[in-house]
Amino acid sequence: MRLLVTGAAGFIGSNFVHYWLRHRPGDHLVAYDLLTYAGNRDNLKEFEDDVVFVEGDIGDLELTEQVLREEGLDVIVNFAAESHNSLAVVDPGRFARTNVLGTQLLLEAAQRAGVARFHHISTCEVYGDLPLDSDEAFTEETPYRPRTPYNASKAAADHYVRAYRETYGLPITITNCCNNYGPFQFPEKVIPLFVTNALDDRPLPMYESTQNRREWLHVLDHCRAIELALVDGRPGETYNVGSGVEASIEEIADRVLELTGKPASLKTIVPDRPGHDRRYLLDSSKIRRELGWEPAIAWEQGLSETVEWYARNRSWWEPLKDRAPVQETAWR
Repeated sequence: MRLLVTGAAGFIGSNFVHYWLRHRPGDHLVAYDLLTYAGNRDNLKEFEDDVVFVEGDIGDLELTEQVLREEGLDVIVNFAAESHNSLAVVDPGRFARTNVLGTQLLLEAAQRAGVARFHHISTCEVYGDLPLDSDEAFTEETPYRPRTPYNASKAAADHYVRAYRETYGLPITITNCCNNYGPFQFPEKVIPLFVTNALDDRPLPMYESTQNRREWLHVLDHCRAIELALVDGRPGETYNVGSGVEASIEEIADRVLELTGKPASLKTIVPDRPGHDRRYLLDSSKIRRELGWEPAIAWEQGLSETVEWYARNRSWWEPLKDRAPVQETAWR
């Protein structure tokens, strides 16, 4: 394949580049990223001689179309997105510009260049949230009910992706994934925030709703799901990608403190974020049944290895801590 990977210097995008080139070293890959605060060129250092890097905005129609044509690319994997719910509360327009308009312009470039597959990375959060005492799970047929500006921007992007399939025949696939964790995750997100704070004996800020739960999947298991969707997935289809493993914010804090050998006194309560979703859980039976995917990295193993990675890579995350653009109490 000849791939354009957008958002390639971010968390999931860079892990996908690593995964893809380790498993398919003969493929041609263009890493495309605007290098915003969460984009880090160092995330691709291991493969800098194996990729073409383009610093660009998915909202730049002329540039993306030019890159697609000049590099002879036939597949787009779109990770590019603003993704931090807290930042979306204080700057929602930023999310509309990148996640909605940017995705539409990238789709237009794909349509003009005649790509063979446009794969879009989405989230479980487009479906809304679930009660804490429920045994429900979101399926691919669950109606969209986004509750935050970030969720709404991703939902709108999904609708545009499907519209380009229905209107123009663009061959698309979508994966809606649960919360990811693993190496190279910017330390504004909860697991790397907790780990890096614990390593520095700083407080672990937990929202007042400490029992709100998320479903967790190691980023490399997500990358495997995307590979299967690209290779064996049917154009036009959406696949939910989830582990079935849930953990509350307090359970994560407790486990991180245990793994780092730090005291429970580091846990601290901060005000809930507006629109704070209670619980997400995906029914991923479709991708398991149709494409044979299942997670390979157990939660306990993956979390332990992630904590170890951050402990070993201070030089990677320490310079990033001050780049986070929002404080979790900004809405107080």
